[in-house]
Amino acid sequence: MSRNRYFSRKIDADLQAWSKAEDHKVLLLRGTRQVGKSAAIRQLAKNFEYFLEIDFEAERETRRFFEGGSLSPQPIVEQLSIKYGVPVIPGRTLLFFDEIQACIPAISSLRYFYEKMPDLHLVAAGSLLEFALEEIPSYGVGRITSMFMYPFSFYEFLNAMGENLLLDAIRKAGAGNPLHEVIHNKAVELLKRFLVVGGMPEAVSGYVKTGDLLQTQTILSSLTVSLKNDFAKYRKRVPLTRLNEIFESVVRQAEGKFVYEKAAVQASNAQVKQALEMLVMSGLVIPVTHTAANGIPLGAEINPKFQRMFLLDTGLFQHILGLDMSQIFISNDFKTVNRGAHAEIFVGLELLKNSSCYSPASLYYWHREKPQSSAQVDFLVQKGEKIIPIEVKAGTQGAMQSLRRFMKEKNITKGIRTSLENFAHYEDIDVYPMYAISNLILNAVKMNY
Repeated sequence: MSRNRYFSRKIDADLQAWSKAEDHKVLLLRGTRQVGKSAAIRQLAKNFEYFLEIDFEAERETRRFFEGGSLSPQPIVEQLSIKYGVPVIPGRTLLFFDEIQACIPAISSLRYFYEKMPDLHLVAAGSLLEFALEEIPSYGVGRITSMFMYPFSFYEFLNAMGENLLLDAIRKAGAGNPLHEVIHNKAVELLKRFLVVGGMPEAVSGYVKTGDLLQTQTILSSLTVSLKNDFAKYRKRVPLTRLNEIFESVVRQAEGKFVYEKAAVQASNAQVKQALEMLVMSGLVIPVTHTAANGIPLGAEINPKFQRMFLLDTGLFQHILGLDMSQIFISNDFKTVNRGAHAEIFVGLELLKNSSCYSPASLYYWHREKPQSSAQVDFLVQKGEKIIPIEVKAGTQGAMQSLRRFMKEKNITKGIRTSLENFAHYEDIDVYPMYAISNLILNAVKMNY
């Protein structure tokens, strides 16, 4: 495998559709650092005659073209074309502003590109972009299309591994059409590997090339250091030591509600909240919020005081938490696989990764705390007018009391349990193996949920 080999991503089709649309807006590709944004744009560039990529973080001199006061795109484009020796021709050139957060005036200029050069294909991307956009509230409303990108999903991982036949079989399977047990077992083994490797492109690429899980841990260690180094870029808002402390606490508290008092030794709840908000804005931490779920939209009845916090990637999670990789592969016990809520993080992230890229998806759960009557449903998904409850469990029918209690209380006719089991059906509950939870999002309309 060459160093620059590209593995196809779900977002590729959306990028292609944007490039072919007659009335395309400027595109802003958003997502945390090192999830593959730049690689996806370079792949898209193969459909254009010319490609000009500008890294504002590395090429500081180029920022001066945007800092002279005027943000008129025509002279800026002419100057960029001359400097880099690449023709910038509407309809024939893809112009890519990477790490655009390093040049705030360039972000402000995006709206003018749409107004005055509407035929030019311009994509902007960056790390910690959400912090820069917060400083420019009206950077381009109505003139810019945003797409949101995440690490590799399990299906994308299977594609990278060359397991396309298995992927097709999983996509076609369902509660009434389970996989053959031999094929199911193969899918479970690959899922375990994905839980350890995770979806960060560098880790996936390294594992596909070598098949060495220990070497992948070295890559994950390097990625962890790199992502933590980014904390220094917003230490003006929150002290660096506190950000590290809260980040580590998110990993430790993944199994239940995030408790501010447990997060930092010498910090008030307000200080913890501020640091946590920074990590969520950076995309490294994904909140799962309690909702009363009395109707749709699910976000209408949330309680932000009850949230779970998940790390963006299962590979990074297991590496930081120090899980025993060998136990994950040796044991078929679900509790071993789900140490530290590993499986629940996987399921939540898969739901995000397979949602529409055009809006930042949110994760919800439901819980009820009553004496001798506590109950929790791990995830709630809204599809059309329906609410689909999902419980991440290992047991058989007798282990679904919380799910059935929720369904009865909310008058919901169909529930989902996901675990290491094969596809199955128990009256009003369908069982999805964890490796196929994406089917629930991709095929929900077809299955009439």
